[in-house]
Amino acid sequence: MTIFRTWLAFMLIAISAYTAVTVQQYGWNLFIPFFTEMLTYSWFGQFNLDFMFMLSLSALWVSWRHRFSPTGLALGVVAFLGGILFLTVYLLIESRDQESLEALLFKRVGQ
Repeated sequence: MTIFRTWLAFMLIAISAYTAVTVQQYGWNLFIPFFTEMLTYSWFGQFNLDFMFMLSLSALWVSWRHRFSPTGLALGVVAFLGGILFLTVYLLIESRDQESLEALLFKRVGQ
């Protein structure tokens, strides 16, 4: 679990730094360039379409995990729009909660 959390932290720091520089240089306008590339039928467009499908899969999984409750649907939207910035934080929190649950469930009697 430590290696997984370390990787999540690395991704969060890397994408945060990269995003900060990109926003500083180009602003927050990402939708027009993102979808325009898809209309070119180039490798950049193919990557963006593939990435959008990965984002939708992440959003669907997060929503499903929360049983499509209003909170789950809201988290799904944030997962889709936030990408790895959202997912790293979400998985860090969930991994901590999961580890606590496992410790409680598998605690040996007398220890």
